[in-house]
Amino acid sequence: MTKIAIVQFNAVVGDLDGNARRIVELAREAHARGARLVVTPELSLTGYPPEDLLLRRSFMQACDAAVASCAAALADLPDLQLLVGHPRALDAEGDVRTRSIAVQRRVNAASLLQGGRVVGWYAKRELPNYQVFDERRYFVTGRDAGLGPLVVEVEGLKVGVLICEDAWFEEPARLACESGAQAMVVINASPFHLGKAEEREARMADRALACGSPVLYAHLVGGQDEVVFDGGSFAVDAQGRVGARAASFAEELLIVDVEPKGRADGPVAATPSIEAQAWQALVLGVRDYLGKNGFPGAIIGLSGGIDSALVLAIAVDALGADQVRAVMMPSPYTADISWIDARDMARRLGVQYDEISITPMFEAFKASLAEEFAGLPEDATEENIQARIRGVLLMALSNKSGRIVLTTGNKSEMATGYCTLYGDMAGGFAVIKDVAKTLVYRLATWRNAQPGGEVIPERIITRPPSAELRAGQVDQDSLPPYEVLDAILARYMENDESVEAIVAAGYARSDVERVTHLIKVNEYKRRQAPVGIRITHRSFGKDWRYPITSRFRA
Repeated sequence: MTKIAIVQFNAVVGDLDGNARRIVELAREAHARGARLVVTPELSLTGYPPEDLLLRRSFMQACDAAVASCAAALADLPDLQLLVGHPRALDAEGDVRTRSIAVQRRVNAASLLQGGRVVGWYAKRELPNYQVFDERRYFVTGRDAGLGPLVVEVEGLKVGVLICEDAWFEEPARLACESGAQAMVVINASPFHLGKAEEREARMADRALACGSPVLYAHLVGGQDEVVFDGGSFAVDAQGRVGARAASFAEELLIVDVEPKGRADGPVAATPSIEAQAWQALVLGVRDYLGKNGFPGAIIGLSGGIDSALVLAIAVDALGADQVRAVMMPSPYTADISWIDARDMARRLGVQYDEISITPMFEAFKASLAEEFAGLPEDATEENIQARIRGVLLMALSNKSGRIVLTTGNKSEMATGYCTLYGDMAGGFAVIKDVAKTLVYRLATWRNAQPGGEVIPERIITRPPSAELRAGQVDQDSLPPYEVLDAILARYMENDESVEAIVAAGYARSDVERVTHLIKVNEYKRRQAPVGIRITHRSFGKDWRYPITSRFRA
C-alpha cells in the first residue's frame, strides 16, 4: 500500500505567501504520517478563482516565486513529492496589445516538487466555460500548448495527474493510463451547489471503472465571494466504490492507502443531508466573506419575519453572537407580534439588539413630499420610503462601526423584484440571495431541530409572510403562492425551460406568464444587488448574464 495525502485546505485568493506556508505545513504533517505523495487542490497557491489577477504580469511572477519557495521549503525531505496547483505562463513576456492588458499564454497547471525543485508539471486539458466558470478567458489548454500527460511514481505506484474538468472527459485519463498510470489523482476547485457532491462521486466512479484504477479527488474548501467550495475530498477504488472521504465544509488532511489497480482506503466521513449542505455552505460563505475581507462583524435588520430570522441564525453560527448586531426598525404598520418575536429571537441567540422607530422619519418624509403628492393615493411609493429609511439607518450604523450589513432578501424575491432598491437591498452581502422561499422555511425548521434547541421562534415560521409596509399586507397579495412561484422559478431560471413547457407541465398560464414577466423586468434591480452566496446550480450572479434592455419574451 502507498500512502497518498490529500490536502483539503481553505486558500485565500491572492495570498500567495500565506497559501504557500499553509501548504508546506500540511505537507510536512502528511510526511510525518507516512505519506510520500502530497496532493493539493487546483490553483491552491493562488486560491480559486483568481480571475483578472491572472492578467497582471506581477501576479504571474509572484506565482512563480511562490512555487519556488514551496520547493525550497521542503528540500530537506528528499523522499517527499508535492503536487501544487498554480497558473503557469508559457511566454516569458507576452505581447502588449492594449495599453493595460498583457496578452500572455497561460495554463492551469500542477507542478510536482521534490528535492527543492520542480521535477515535472501538467497542464489542464479541458477548460470549463459555463455556469460560474470562465477559464478560456485566462488559459490555453494543455492540448493546445502541445503538452502531454504527467505520471508520478511514488514507492513503485504510478499515479496519473488530472485537473478538475479533465476527469469529466475520457481522453485525459486514457492518455495517463496509456503512459502507465495505475491510479489517478484529480486536483479540483469545484464550486458547490446542492447535490454536487453526489454527482462528483458518481462521475469519478465512472472514471475509475473506465480506467480500472483508483481515483483520488482532492478538493478545495472555503468561501470566495459568491462561491463556496465544500471540500468532501474522496477516493474511489478500481471498482468505483468510495473508500475514503474527508469532511465537508472543513479543512482536513486525508491520508489514503492506495494499491495499484485496486483499493483506496481511508476514513469515510458522512455526506450531509441537503439541508445540512445548504446550511453549512451559507455559514462558511458568511464566515469567509467577513473574515477574509476584514470586517469586524455584521449588522442585520431584524423584522420579526422568517427571512431576517434565518439570516440572523446563520450569522451567529458563522461568526458568534458577539460579532452580530440585530436592529429592529418598526413602522406604523409593524404588528405587535413582530416586536415580540424579534426580541425573543435576539434573546435566544444572545446578540446585541436595538430598536429604532422609523415612524418620525416616515412622517417627516411624507410632510416634505405632501405638496408633490397632493391628490394622489398612497401606493408603493410610501412603502418604498419606509424600506429606504431602514436602509439608510443600517448603512449609517455600518459606517460608524465598520460592521457589514447582511441583507435578508431571498431568491424568490430577487427573481420577482419583490424588494426595494436602496431599501431592503441596501447592504454589503446577500446571505440568502440564492435560497428560494420554500427552502428558507425548510432551513429554519432544520436549524431548530439541531442540538441546542429552537433558535427561531415557531410563530415566525408559521405566520403568513409580510413586508409590513401597509395595513394588513401579506406577500401573497402581490405574488403567487411560494410553492408555485419557486417551482416556476426553478424550471424557467435554473433549468431554462420555456413558458410553453412549464404550462404543459401543469402550471397555470397566468402564473407562469406573471412570474416570468417579473423575472425579465427586474433585471435592473438584480444588477444593483450585493453579491451573495451561490448554493444552486444557477444563481443570480455569474451564472446569469441577461441583458437589462431586451424585448425577447419567450
